Amino acid sequence: MTPAVSIVMPCYNAAAHLPASVGSVLAQTFADWELIAVDDGSRDGTLAWLQAQAQTDRRIRPLSQPNRGVSAARNTGLAAARGRYIAFLDADDTWAADFLKKMLAALLPRDDAVLAYCGWQNLGLPGGRGDPFVPPDYETADKGETLFAGCRWPIHAALVKRDAVLAANGFDPALKNAEDYALWLRVATSAPIVRVAEVLAYYHFHGNGQASDDRARAALQHWQAQRDYLAAHPGFAGALGRARSRALTTGELLKRGYACYWQRDLPAARAIFRMVMKHGYGTLSDWKYMLPAWLPESWHRALIGMRDRNASTPDGQL
Repeated sequence: MTPAVSIVMPCYNAAAHLPASVGSVLAQTFADWELIAVDDGSRDGTLAWLQAQAQTDRRIRPLSQPNRGVSAARNTGLAAARGRYIAFLDADDTWAADFLKKMLAALLPRDDAVLAYCGWQNLGLPGGRGDPFVPPDYETADKGETLFAGCRWPIHAALVKRDAVLAANGFDPALKNAEDYALWLRVATSAPIVRVAEVLAYYHFHGNGQASDDRARAALQHWQAQRDYLAAHPGFAGALGRARSRALTTGELLKRGYACYWQRDLPAARAIFRMVMKHGYGTLSDWKYMLPAWLPESWHRALIGMRDRNASTPDGQL
């Protein structure tokens, strides 16, 4: 029997997290689902654990492939999916028990809508940075530009029609970051989307090794996804205009570079600054900060140290 919802879960060395993530699927109050868990060449007990669960619940469908990355694993899951609706849940994240029920209730009455999105919360961040967040209603006159600037729901805070995902060609395997942003941008600008104004999805931080750790790659791939979208949608690019397009792409990339710089993540800042300079963006003041990125990193750090010391004196200038 065809399930209403197919849940696609890429898994890579995730054995320690699967009891919580799969447990949150098993706890769903809406039960007409299949879980397609794609083991992406794990070297731990991920596949064996999934196969054992499938013995007790036939809704769980483990698949296995050589390691090809999260986008390729999700595409494998999509190819096997049978449901009319698709949800994505990474192997180390979780849902509230009524996630599927409430997301379906929002999307089912809307034949014209392709996607429902909800609020989420980051768990495990130090310093009290885990406040719950509910994104705004994006169905406004400037929806396209707003989503282009940044899609503000994570991969597991959405329910989408399978046909819409397939029409958007799924995930770009070349992207290790921003692959979800690139897909949601293509899907959500094609038809109406629906907001569920509740926190129903949870992102779990658990130390190093997560995709969000590489800040330079995250920033540069988000920028590349934007450029790809502009190239594929010349009408949208023309409506934005060159100045606005550059501000939303390379200008935002520069802001991310500054964020890394002021937090002294110098390797990330240097990589971002060099890309911004290659594209001739920024004011003279910006270039004062960016140009040292072409120096050896030890020289760059020494220069920053000199600036910091000068700034601490009464007549010091940055």
